[in-house]
Amino acid sequence: MTPQMKVNYYVVPWLLFGVDLLVILTSVYLSVRVTRVGRFIRKYSIDELPQIFNVLRGNMSLVGPRPYLPREREKIGDYYHVICMTTPGITGLWQVSGRNDIAFDGRLQLDAWYVRNWSLWQDITLLVRTIGVVLGQKGAY
Repeated sequence: MTPQMKVNYYVVPWLLFGVDLLVILTSVYLSVRVTRVGRFIRKYSIDELPQIFNVLRGNMSLVGPRPYLPREREKIGDYYHVICMTTPGITGLWQVSGRNDIAFDGRLQLDAWYVRNWSLWQDITLLVRTIGVVLGQKGAY
């Protein structure tokens, strides 16, 4: 596991623990799609499982906007203060709505809508929908 810097709702960088699949045995940076194992792990989002440790540590929740990279701060623009009102999550509206098939601005709009319209029932629904998205491999690259 290699920690990555992310920005949380306290507007400070924190370490996000996940599996860094870009380093493949020889320390040569390759795409995760190069090996069969890498493709399988990415296809079924298995590389996201270590983020459970971030939930247990209190840095993330199960459902919420995905954490953004510090370099994306400027691109977030006016959405920044809305999105940072909540704890980032492992899954969320963006993941079940198409993930990488949605442009960055669409992701921002979905995340802002989620924060403004949060409900426990919506979180439960998103968790159930996430299972279908992962098994169907929709939007996973």
